Amino acid sequence: MKKQLFTTLILVFLCTNFLAQKNKKSKEKIKAFKVSYLTQELNLTSEIAEKFWPVYNKHQENLDTLRSKGIVKIRKRIRSAGGFDAFTEEASKSFVISKIILDKKILIEKEKFLTNVSKILTYKKILKLQISEREFTRKLMQRYRDNRPRK
Repeated sequence: MKKQLFTTLILVFLCTNFLAQKNKKSKEKIKAFKVSYLTQELNLTSEIAEKFWPVYNKHQENLDTLRSKGIVKIRKRIRSAGGFDAFTEEASKSFVISKIILDKKILIEKEKFLTNVSKILTYKKILKLQISEREFTRKLMQRYRDNRPRK
């Protein structure tokens, strides 16, 4: 019995570890694809890219942190209330206000990024960056749709 339990736990651990590694590899592939795509779209020289990517990566990291903390907080509040239907009007108002506060923090981060990146790129390239980021997301979603199994 102990051997079976031990074997089962080992298998669960290995499967979980494998899936986590697969997910991490997927994220790394997407990030590499994005770097390549944006570098090409913005026509970055190696000198400018050297300055640009650390600023851009820090900005993305800050946005990811803000969003993930916000999502975790939202999920906890929904679970603790027993779902949206259990929200009182006051709780709903508080929820909406905290979402606006999160949006403001994200906007402040974007403004800070704009200030920092404008020292590296021209505003024309910054505009191209914003458009290219949207295009990248569309291409990524299209690639996902094309590769998913049909029912």
